[in-house]
Amino acid sequence: MSEVEVITSRDVPLGGPRAMTVRRTLPQRARSLIGAWCFADHYGPDDVTRTGGMDVPPHPHTGLQTVSWLFSGEIEHRDTTGAHALVRPGELNLMTGGSGVAHSEVSTPGSGVLHGVQLWTALPESARHAPRSFVHHVPEVLRLDGAVVRVLLGTLCGSASPVPTHTPLLGAELVLEPC
Repeated sequence: MSEVEVITSRDVPLGGPRAMTVRRTLPQRARSLIGAWCFADHYGPDDVTRTGGMDVPPHPHTGLQTVSWLFSGEIEHRDTTGAHALVRPGELNLMTGGSGVAHSEVSTPGSGVLHGVQLWTALPESARHAPRSFVHHVPEVLRLDGAVVRVLLGTLCGSASPVPTHTPLLGAELVLEPC
């Protein structure tokens, strides 16, 4: 049997010392990657009417993809591909940095409670300098016995995401019914 590794997150200010705090699980000193996943940030639940929410000014990315997924609230995304999109619960935003892209993320005034994750994947050398891109996708809802599943990336339970990745990845939300 394989050994189970438990990775504990740490608090990191997102966008500066007075910004929203995220719980960062990856990277860690002892573990920088899990497959192609190289960053895993979880934020919220955060009452943006009280805290001010997320306000991350434009910043660059190269050689990776960012995967934004919300459980509640709403974030406005703008980037140098010309993309302007809202991230809402159950919807996926995937930005490919490739040879270079800059983006900003701001919670919207009507967000209420902001809660979500941003995951990053390292691009393989063959795609590291590929053209930058942006994809917004609303995955289908699969109802299984005891669970609701949304497949963001990859394939699970017979559902395949059309969102392009450069390495085999699986990203899915599973909401289990209580026992």
